[in-house]
This record gives sequence, structure tokens and C-alpha cells, in this order.
Amino acid sequence: EPVVQRPPLPPQTDPKDLDVSSLTPLTPEIIARQATINIGTIGHVAHGKSTVVKAISGVQTVRFKNELIRNITIKLGYANAKIYKCDNSECPRPGCYRSYKSEKEVDPPCERDGCGGTYRLLRHVSFVDCPGHDILMSTMLSGAAVMDAALLLIAGNESCPQPQTSEHLAAIEIMKLDKIIILQNKVDLMREEAAQQQYESILKFIRGTVAGKSPVIPISAQLKFNIDAVNEAIVNTIPVPPRDFTMDPHMIVIRSFDVNKPGAEIDDLKGGVAGGS
Repeated sequence: EPVVQRPPLPPQTDPKDLDVSSLTPLTPEIIARQATINIGTIGHVAHGKSTVVKAISGVQTVRFKNELIRNITIKLGYANAKIYKCDNSECPRPGCYRSYKSEKEVDPPCERDGCGGTYRLLRHVSFVDCPGHDILMSTMLSGAAVMDAALLLIAGNESCPQPQTSEHLAAIEIMKLDKIIILQNKVDLMREEAAQQQYESILKFIRGTVAGKSPVIPISAQLKFNIDAVNEAIVNTIPVPPRDFTMDPHMIVIRSFDVNKPGAEIDDLKGGVAGGS
């Protein structure tokens, strides 16, 4: 198979010459290589969480065989995306905001015909795609531990709220997560009057909750309709948390893998006992 050449990233500064205390989560050298904000997708089963992550990042988070067969997310899914904005002031919004896979080059040309502008990298986002099924609530809570913000998916072709819509919103409220964007998905399956009625029911549902002042954006994740508006909202309504690059790393383990498969022979077991009785 031909080797795919990844676009070049800006040259790295020699670590000896690097002033770590001056780095921020939006320093170009940092976000060119590393996602600096974690955004979770939450909501009821089959409301489009994995599809919207794919629409933004181009990455399919549903990977395991049993997930593909059942067409639901079971494990936590991960995908990184870079969000850009065209530097031409005449490039209309929200179309001037574009997202690509993580390996996209830093300053690609604007893709709008006749624009002539250049996309400037504004955010490098890591998505945590959570399962929506009720029996997988513990998996969703594990993912919520690392979220800085959340996209709450609400399918337009079902009444609002559905059970896990309420439960996931309650969960992130307990986690004191208040940076939320609400996506009214599947509007391509609705008439305008029905979409407006459901929009009103969404506003009624979030009133008095941690998402009470969150923007509600109508989208079709399957058709990638209004995804540019989602990118704009991520840039303008979700602040990147401060990161102190001089501190020791602090990590949260949200998944573990057992290298010893069930039924393995004793001689084939790997690892050791750290302690216990």
C-alpha cells in the first residue's frame, strides 16, 4: 500500500530554549500537535452522538465488532479534531469555521470558491464519545471525569426529554460541568413546525438546569448540516481551561485493558501482583 504522507507541522523549538512558563493551551506550537480541551458527547441512545463526532472530526469512534453489529456505542470512543477560521473578514460566518482530522496542516487555504483566505488554527479538541444506553451509565460517568465541556445531543424526531437525556444532564450537573452546547439533531427528518415545537420543548426542559443558558443549534449530523455553526459555538462559547505546563502531569485513568485473556495458560500470563493477600 502507498505510504500516506502527513502534512508538515511547524518546527519544534529546542526544549533547552523553551520557556515552559510562557506556554498556554492556545500557543500555536502546542495546539498544532496536542489537543488541549476535552469535549464529551452525551444524550440518549441513538440520538447521534457518534455521528456528530464523525461529522466534526472525520473519525469513526464505533470500532469494536459488537458495537458495529448492534450499531451502538458500548466503550468510550475517542477522536481529535482541529477547528479553523478563515482569516478573510469577508468570508461569511459560520461557513468560515471548518474542522478537520488532527493530522491536518496548520494553515491550509480556505476552501470557499474565490475567497483566497487562509484557515487559522483556533482549537485542537479531543472528543470523548459516551454510550447512551441506560445499562452503560457507569461508562458515561467515567468519561465525564475528564470532560471540560459537553455536547448534549437531542434527536428531533423523538419527544424531549428521553430517559438518558435527563440522566446524562443530571450527571454532568453533579460533576459541576456547565459549559454545554445543545444540538437538536435529525432536523432533516422533520417539518419546520415540528422542529420549532420541539425546540420550545428543549428550552422548557433545560430551564432551571445547568444548561439553562446554553445555545441550541439545529443540525443534521448525517448530512453535516450546520456543523460549521457547531464549530463556531465551540470556539466562541467554550473557554479552554487554563493549563500549567510547569506542574507535574496529573492523569485520570478512565479505561483499562487486561492483556491476559480468559482461559490463558499459566505460563502465558503476563504482569505481576503488585500487592494483596
